[in-house]
Amino acid sequence: MFWFDVETTGLNPIKQDIIQLAFLIEINGKVIESQNLLMQPFDYNTIEQEALEVQDRTIDEIKTYPAPKDAYLKLIAILEKYVDRYDRTDKFHHAGYNTRFDMDFLRQFFIKNGDSYFGSWFNYRGIDPLPLLHLLDGIGTVSLADYKLETVCKHFDIPLNAHDALSDISATRDLTKLICSKYIIK
Repeated sequence: MFWFDVETTGLNPIKQDIIQLAFLIEINGKVIESQNLLMQPFDYNTIEQEALEVQDRTIDEIKTYPAPKDAYLKLIAILEKYVDRYDRTDKFHHAGYNTRFDMDFLRQFFIKNGDSYFGSWFNYRGIDPLPLLHLLDGIGTVSLADYKLETVCKHFDIPLNAHDALSDISATRDLTKLICSKYIIK
């Protein structure tokens, strides 16, 4: 499993970019690798100030990060250790909180790096606790004011430093395991 989270320069994966990609690689229930990749955006002209404020980052700070191509090459080198990109059955299940958002950005990150073979590493089946939380809400088991990761983690007493990708994905993994053990797998 590839547990991952991104922090971005806005909400549009085509216009804006990833500036932090954190991930945990889990095999047989154990995290065997953890990475926190910082990177500059491809385009500084599309940065939304609100996105930086939420993450408590500045443009000057982001300018000190490695180039996106460096982060991409590091990511590929790690993926190659665990997945045979030429084997259709050997792909990561991606996992995260509201994974559609993160997957769209990660797919665009590959494209912006000239790589159209995103599917060589990841299958389309993802793991995401958010729909499970919506189900639990729908049947009256859990009821929260909203289902932002920060709210949910607070409810379940899971430590979180919100809007730091590594903290977010570690908390998401803990949350998913807690939901599965408490509500699904008995």
